[in-house]
Amino acid sequence: MADLLRSDALAVPHGFSTRSGVVADDILPGAPLVLARQVHSPDVVTVDSLWARDNAPEADALVTARPGIVLGIVTADCAPVLLCDREAGVIGAAHAGWRGAKGGVLANTVAAMEALGARAARMAAAIGPCIAQPSYEVDAAFRAGFSEEDGRFFASGREGHFQFDLPGYVERLLQDAGVATVDLLALDTYAGEGRFFSYRRATHRGEETGGRQTSVIGMHQTG
Repeated sequence: MADLLRSDALAVPHGFSTRSGVVADDILPGAPLVLARQVHSPDVVTVDSLWARDNAPEADALVTARPGIVLGIVTADCAPVLLCDREAGVIGAAHAGWRGAKGGVLANTVAAMEALGARAARMAAAIGPCIAQPSYEVDAAFRAGFSEEDGRFFASGREGHFQFDLPGYVERLLQDAGVATVDLLALDTYAGEGRFFSYRRATHRGEETGGRQTSVIGMHQTG
């Protein structure tokens, strides 16, 4: 059985995996899992039909109003975001690293869901395990790429460096997009060695960097 983390804010089948992994059957038995080729972009794909795994589009968020399928994204320090408007029957899944988040992937995901009949004022979003501020050191050039207003997401670190609050930044962007409820699980992939893969931790240690968590969301068939 998969060790899945869930959010009380999301009233649809979903889960954030740990090292133990996840398959679509863990949340929606018999449903196919849909994944994109993630490239740290702001691009969103609306899923109307299934595609072969080797023919997946490049995108960093998926949305659908189609029940009976599971949307998935993979992460290993970036923030996984699952969204739903249960009343409208619309779900979304976004991969929000700093680049995609700064580029607009979250606002684009909300807009794509609204194009399917959802409303931001009814949406709930959950931010799953990702690298937390105490673990995320960045340099001055990284800080310079953000606005003065974003300064609250940077804490002073060692000389010439800062600690970046990725989950806080993602939370703010979801709120700016009008999402009514945002649940932050506040679990640090870098520090949670026994439970989570972390690309940055593996890089620092010279270890294999291929491990990923998968976050999934679906809707039951009705009728």
